[in-house]
Amino acid sequence: MAASVCRAGNALGRALVKARGPALLSLRRGQGSLSYAQSLLGVPETQLTTLENGLRIASEESAHATCTVGLWIGSGSRYETEKNNGAGFFLEHLAFKGTKKLPQSALEQEVESMGAHLSAYTSREHTAYYMKTLSKDLPRAVELLSEVVQSSALSESDLERQRGVVLRELEEVEGSLQDVCLDLLHATAFQGTSLGHSSLGPSQNARTLTREDLVEFINSQYKAPRMVLAAAGGVNHSELVDLAKQHFSGVSFEYEGDAVPVLSPCRFTGSEIRMRDDAMPLAHVAIAVEGARATSPDIVTLMVANAMIGSYDITFGGGKNLSSRLARIAVENQLCQSFQAFHSSYSDTGLLGIHFVTDRHKIEDMMHFAQNQWMNLCTTVTESDVARGKNLLKATLVGQLDGTTPVCEDIGRHILDYGRRIPLAEWDARINAVTPKMVRDICSKYLYDKCPAVVAVGPVEQLPDYNRVRSAMYWLRF
Repeated sequence: MAASVCRAGNALGRALVKARGPALLSLRRGQGSLSYAQSLLGVPETQLTTLENGLRIASEESAHATCTVGLWIGSGSRYETEKNNGAGFFLEHLAFKGTKKLPQSALEQEVESMGAHLSAYTSREHTAYYMKTLSKDLPRAVELLSEVVQSSALSESDLERQRGVVLRELEEVEGSLQDVCLDLLHATAFQGTSLGHSSLGPSQNARTLTREDLVEFINSQYKAPRMVLAAAGGVNHSELVDLAKQHFSGVSFEYEGDAVPVLSPCRFTGSEIRMRDDAMPLAHVAIAVEGARATSPDIVTLMVANAMIGSYDITFGGGKNLSSRLARIAVENQLCQSFQAFHSSYSDTGLLGIHFVTDRHKIEDMMHFAQNQWMNLCTTVTESDVARGKNLLKATLVGQLDGTTPVCEDIGRHILDYGRRIPLAEWDARINAVTPKMVRDICSKYLYDKCPAVVAVGPVEQLPDYNRVRSAMYWLRF
């Protein structure tokens, strides 16, 4: 494949809210320096238009010579069944293997000649196909995206060739123990529901999926009201709307019979999975409770709480002077190689947790202190703790929007999740409104005396049994 045509694998972790690095003091644009407050006021407005077939067009125009444009679709592994789990991931591999008009070589040569970057990813609730290119090539980029999404060749020969590629990639992902750990966490926390499906699907399905399965998946999922054509950078919204009318007006908005995909409720189950392998040098452990849905009013408070726990890697500088209390404890006691607080939010639920990597002899201690920090969030949060968490969260939110591609992705996901783009100024106001009492109350709601989901992979003999882990989810009060 040409160097400029590539795909992104599992997007797991794209929804994780992480807090890393120092608080943001200023943002640089060109040669000028803007304060944080000034940068919020200077963010361009996101314009939104809806076509007659229900497809939405959203864009943010800025003075860039480049732009990113893509199609975000409300479809992912959560919309798959046990039989076709992995269909969306398989389609990623076939999408760039040629269309009905353009064979693979012609598609790759055209993208290469534009100096563009064409990519895709599938998560549990979203699928995206997007291209970063020069602003002057926006019309051709939209046309190529239309071809890739609506007219993929899906030839039998390409399908058979890609089976081996998909299987090799699944093997590679199995070597990423963090991905394995978090996939298993979903599998046990949401067992028996579609949210427990892996974004990539099992290897057995990769061997058995047929062209008919993939065509059926496209016909049932890729409907105009579930699509957002998003763009950011040097784009003109009116031009983008005209291009959408030209290339996407024909996307169907109708379903055959009763084929409208409806998500079934995903219940959370306190449970655990242990995969002991003493030959592995380090253990990967994750613990999580049910978190808030993407549209919950509790989401910002939980994001601040997660920022207070923060993250740590043994390569970080700072040592005992790190701002995160858990990080300082980890350094002082040499408890782990790394840890990361996360909150994966979905349309109706979420996972709020901590993942850590540690030596086999430190598992019990690290689990104890991680849960202890959770209990601190429920009981002893101070003004200074919350102020630090707010600053870290603001820095993270702004830092994640550095460039046209992350902005474009932010637009696409927001329109699918919220029906609108939530501006940074609104996030800032909601973060500023968080108080220590809110943190204590909301964390008590989600954490205190809850049954967690636990996953451990590697030399995990020292991990306490589930009942002990469960008993550490509350403190006796006198």
